[in-house]
Amino acid sequence: MADELNLDLVEISSHEDPPVCKILDYQKFLYQLKKKQKAIKAKTIKVVVKELRFGPNTDDHDYNFKLKHAEKFLKDGSKVKAFVFFKGRSILFKEKGEILLLRLAQDLEEVGTIEQLPKLEGKRMTIFISPKTQRKKN
Repeated sequence: MADELNLDLVEISSHEDPPVCKILDYQKFLYQLKKKQKAIKAKTIKVVVKELRFGPNTDDHDYNFKLKHAEKFLKDGSKVKAFVFFKGRSILFKEKGEILLLRLAQDLEEVGTIEQLPKLEGKRMTIFISPKTQRKKN
């Protein structure tokens, strides 16, 4: 039947009993399949994670500067990973680092929510903050 219509016999599902086949133009079938996959890929939301680095003794001016950047990132729909990096003996000031990250989370409360509380991993104490609003459509 496929030869008479100058079309191809395409096996759709080989797992069924009996296998499901269709008579159609194979090139057109592949094109439509590719088009569907491209549309699905375009609809997925790409998660962007922006990082902010602090020291345990970060000054107020530097903190406020990075706070503005974090607000901008969250408003754009990106997640923010803020971390305090402890160098050498500064690991003794773990409390300062935790206080700094919690202060950042509190200041960003209007635009973001805490995804993960401050957690010490090696020489880094990290916190994740995700945006409250949905990502803008471009």
